[in-house]
Amino acid sequence: MLKIITTSLAALLLCYTSFVAAQELTLKPDAPKSYTVKEGDTLWDISGMYLAQPWLWPQLWKLNPQVDNPHLIYPGDVLSLSYDANGNPVLAINSDDAVITVSPNTETSVSDAEVVSISGPSGIKKLSPQIRKTIKSSKAVTTLPLKMIRPFLTYEQALTDAEIAALPYVLGANEEWKNTVTEQILYVKGELELGASYGIYRKGKAYTDPITKEFLGFETILVATGKVFRPGSVENKIPSSIQVIDVKQEIKQGDRLIPSSNGQSLPAFFVMTKPEKVIDGLIIDTTSDLREFSKWDIVVLNKGFFEEVKAGHMFSIYRKSPSVVDTKRGPVYLSDASKYEKLTGGTEGEILEMPREKVGQLMVFKVADRVSFAIITSTTKPIRVGDLIGEI
Repeated sequence: MLKIITTSLAALLLCYTSFVAAQELTLKPDAPKSYTVKEGDTLWDISGMYLAQPWLWPQLWKLNPQVDNPHLIYPGDVLSLSYDANGNPVLAINSDDAVITVSPNTETSVSDAEVVSISGPSGIKKLSPQIRKTIKSSKAVTTLPLKMIRPFLTYEQALTDAEIAALPYVLGANEEWKNTVTEQILYVKGELELGASYGIYRKGKAYTDPITKEFLGFETILVATGKVFRPGSVENKIPSSIQVIDVKQEIKQGDRLIPSSNGQSLPAFFVMTKPEKVIDGLIIDTTSDLREFSKWDIVVLNKGFFEEVKAGHMFSIYRKSPSVVDTKRGPVYLSDASKYEKLTGGTEGEILEMPREKVGQLMVFKVADRVSFAIITSTTKPIRVGDLIGEI
């Protein structure tokens, strides 16, 4: 479970699109009447207990006016399910007591009143409210399990040859080496910023569109990280010097450097939305070596900025059903066609394309020009490279 959770629900609520607001909420039959937020929960986990479509969370959530800072939910908060005057489901932080915020991370609430004195002939009780102080965690609940996607938000890149060629590169080290270890010094061709941290990358496989065969970019593989302690000068042919901090693979001469801030910032939240237009694409790769993958695995899509894909976009995952040949002897799967028919390119009958079926959902979390990286949020069957993405 995620130990460090740091996002704001307010931003999620303020930014959701008019499309989200227009969707009809369908509660699960077993949706709990109340739920106590636990350490390690995510908004996705919680909304999944209530909704068949967890990304419609903002429509279910309503602000509780008794909470001074309602944008955040924390471990220990109790969520209650009710309905508004129009019969729409409402999920809010339950608070039977008035809450007084005395500091960003400290709450005081009016508890059961304490009897201070009884006076007068009628025995009227004079009550003085006691203050019960509760220290809340400073770590609010995230949208998704960030520990799953943090490495990819921090390091994963997809670059063109020209972009890679323009990057500073490793010339060598302070001694001839085959396997670089931490605390060694690298010399880099390029003027690097003093004190800045850099990722050291190697060009990996090419991403290509399996249908158009179009080149989409190169995978970039993080091999190490380091920090600049001596800037260089290209004009004076003085290399920059970098101290190796962490090594994941052997560093080789020619490996490229990218500043740690470039494309590596970690969003605090994601606004889960349907794309503004229909975008159909394919899963073209995965960050694992597995043949099939499931919930919370990371995949690469053949659509990016150029197709107006954005972080937070939700897509359904579809799989094309096997084609059928309607022959004189009856329908058979195309894959069962005789070897002769496959060799000659002919078939004994009409080829019929079957519908595609939904097998899961995913959310895009990082976008490059021609590809994007997404996390699988739900599945009904194992997901594979080649599965389709489309309208949710």
